[in-house]
Amino acid sequence: MSDTTPIPRTRPRRLAGVRTIPALILREMATTYGRSPGGYLWAVLEPVAGIALLSLVFSVGFQAPALGISFPMFYATGMIPFIFFTDVTGKLAQAINFSRALLAYPCVTFLDAILARFLLNAATQVMVGYIVLAGLLFSFETRAVLNPHAIMAAYAMLAVLSFGVGTINCFLMTRFPVWQRVWSVAMRPMFIVSCIFFLFETIPQPYRDYLWFNPLVHVTGIMRRGFYPSYDAAYASPAYVIGLGLGLGVAGLLFLRRYHRTLIDG
Repeated sequence: MSDTTPIPRTRPRRLAGVRTIPALILREMATTYGRSPGGYLWAVLEPVAGIALLSLVFSVGFQAPALGISFPMFYATGMIPFIFFTDVTGKLAQAINFSRALLAYPCVTFLDAILARFLLNAATQVMVGYIVLAGLLFSFETRAVLNPHAIMAAYAMLAVLSFGVGTINCFLMTRFPVWQRVWSVAMRPMFIVSCIFFLFETIPQPYRDYLWFNPLVHVTGIMRRGFYPSYDAAYASPAYVIGLGLGLGVAGLLFLRRYHRTLIDG
């Protein structure tokens, strides 16, 4: 008589990931934004406070910003992309360390942890940007003319770049802990050289050519094109930013796939 006992089937990996990633997102929301008073409120207050401080300081020395008539709007179009980048890349860099205990289970992979952190924090920063920019448009006379295509292009560039940099940093910081200090030091001047409170075109040569290789300069230019119709940001190259983000992302995923078990056990 043949054995008719059904053989248990393992759940397809794709279906397991569909359930795992939302669960990791909920865990991330509870641990990151649910522990401190105010939660998501602080995510909004951080850029608002920075924009207010920059507006106050520079309005004392200048009669008008480099673009438009509103200091808060000008600085917001530079600070919002910068905060998006630093927040998402910082969270992705710690994805394995944050979920190390859960990665011991076969149903949870390093890619689940990275995607969960990326989706939640990218969505959070898009929400923060919408709230802050909409608040400025309704609260101040900005004379801004919105270009939705340029704004969406800037966010798309930010998403790809942040994912790529965050993924390669996830490998480097987990494999080589000293890289976290190196990266922290390297990022300190980024706030100054990312065209947050000046325009790329005002930088003299040859420094302008060097500054071009900073991908955040391109993102800021496209973002400002979305609010100032007279500003075309001809120097900005979405292909450069997206290509850089994709290249770093693929490299990071390949290294993580090769060494993720060593990183988790270590």
